[in-house]
Amino acid sequence: MEEVKGQPTEPISMESLTEEALEFDEPRRNQLREGIILEVRGDGLVVDIGAKRDGFVSCEDFKYLNEEETEFKVGQSVPVIVTHTQGHDGNVQLSISQAKLQTDWLEAERLKNEETTYETEVLEANRGGLTVQFGQLRGFVPMSQLIGFNRIRQAAERHRRLRALVGKPIILKVIEVNRRRKRLIFSQQAAAKEWRAMRRQQLLEELEAGQVRTGRLSQIADFGLFVNLGGLDGLVHVSELSWGRIDNPADVYRIGQRLKVKVLSIDHDRQRIALSIKALKPDPWESVPERYAEGQLVEGKVTQMTDFGAFVELEPGVEGLLHNSELLSMEQREELETKATVLVKIIRIEPNRRRIGLSVRQVRLEEWEAWAADEATRQAAAALEAEEDLEEDFEMDFDDDEATVEEPEVAAEGDDDGAAVEEPEVAAESDDDEATVEEPEAAAESDDDEATVEEPEAAADETAPADDDNDVDEPEVVESPAEDEAETPAD
Repeated sequence: MEEVKGQPTEPISMESLTEEALEFDEPRRNQLREGIILEVRGDGLVVDIGAKRDGFVSCEDFKYLNEEETEFKVGQSVPVIVTHTQGHDGNVQLSISQAKLQTDWLEAERLKNEETTYETEVLEANRGGLTVQFGQLRGFVPMSQLIGFNRIRQAAERHRRLRALVGKPIILKVIEVNRRRKRLIFSQQAAAKEWRAMRRQQLLEELEAGQVRTGRLSQIADFGLFVNLGGLDGLVHVSELSWGRIDNPADVYRIGQRLKVKVLSIDHDRQRIALSIKALKPDPWESVPERYAEGQLVEGKVTQMTDFGAFVELEPGVEGLLHNSELLSMEQREELETKATVLVKIIRIEPNRRRIGLSVRQVRLEEWEAWAADEATRQAAAALEAEEDLEEDFEMDFDDDEATVEEPEVAAEGDDDGAAVEEPEVAAESDDDEATVEEPEAAAESDDDEATVEEPEAAADETAPADDDNDVDEPEVVESPAEDEAETPAD
């Protein structure tokens, strides 16, 4: 029979045993731990809790569990609570029933250690923050850990905003777990930071050059725009805003504006995204030969003055060079200013090089006259078309013009307006006007001044209201001199 020799083993030193013993985490009373079932016995369970000694769960502890919770098997992971660090048999005494009550604490510890976010529902709101549900536990979110509350100075407004969150879902992150003090603290700000970081990484993986995305304008700079794509900002350089010339982006765009952009490139290492707006529109130079020809007269706008000439914009994105040698004189160069309009002739077109040569000197008088006549005709036609469009819009927007035109006729049939139209006749029939009309006749028929003076008194007595005593008494004051003059001859 062949002799089997075992492999020689290295001697075990006391230092190695001491170091191995130090690697164990000694259990503490009321400590919540995760254990692995090593043996299922009639009197209980033998559980490995990562200590030098195994733990033991008595079968007496099972009566506090549901029937389906008492089905254990070897290798199963179970939460346990350390009730005694050393029992009568030398093992650590454990309890699964008490651990079931503390499972949520164990889950909170796991979320905190793994820095994982958690979505729950807001239960209540108080002056300090929000109360949220976490399994069978209740956690607290301080106001300082909520997004958007640090800038609110008025207490009433803060409380109103807090109450508005009750019953709504919220994404949080565990920042403190203290089972002894029963403290479970969450943070929305920490969760938002992690969400943004996760969303940023996800967005970088999703984006590809050539994609078209819609984002929100988050910042305007002199060199371009920053567009938020939903977690990460991309840059639209000022040269990618338009085929035309934009000197100041703030004059064209505003913060918060929704923009459609095209992804040009992605730098994953530096987390930078290059975007473009003009790439979504056709390049005007591609169709320049279809719209322009050599010898054609075009009116353009001066965009830039240089030492060798002026750049003239024929349309947004298409500029030509008016060289100094193609000016009428150097005095004309001094008259040219940025944004000034000038009539030029196209003398050269190079679409591949994106160049157009222009000239003022080569514009002949008859060409200018023909262009001016055509321009006048075109402007007249445009004005006529605009007027027709305006009339159509006016008719569409005001369908009730016919009723508006007939309004005076309808009003004439009403009682109030009818009275207003017939007012001269009614006034002629009134007592006041009758007395006024007959006044000259009465004055002509009377020989003495007393009748003339008394006639207003009679008219006032007939027409004036009973409460206008002052108007009735006024003629009596006038009558007194007349009576004195009548009595004087008698004396």
